[in-house]
Amino acid sequence: MSAFGGFFMILRQMIDTIITIYIYIVIARAIVSWVSPDPYNPIVRFLHNATDPVLYRIRRLIPLQMGGFDFSPILLLFFLYVLQWGIDTLLVRVAYGI
Repeated sequence: MSAFGGFFMILRQMIDTIITIYIYIVIARAIVSWVSPDPYNPIVRFLHNATDPVLYRIRRLIPLQMGGFDFSPILLLFFLYVLQWGIDTLLVRVAYGI
C-alpha cells in the first residue's frame, strides 16, 4: 500500500467514526423521545438540533408515522448503515488499488 493508500485508509476511518457517532446520536434521540424530556435541557436540545433537519426531510418525503410511532429514525439508521458500508468498501478498494 502506498502513501496515498494510507491516506485513504485514514480518511475511511475518519468518515466511519463520524457516521458511527451520528448513529449513536440518532439512537439517543429515539430513546429520549420515549419519555417526556425537558425541552430546555441542553442535551435534549443538542439531540433535536443534530437530528431534526435530517428527520424532517425524511418525514416530508415519506410519511412513516403509524399509530403514534415514528419510523423515520429507523429509516435514517438503515440509510446511515448502508452509507457507512458503501463508503468503507469504496475507500478500502481505492486504498489497495493504488
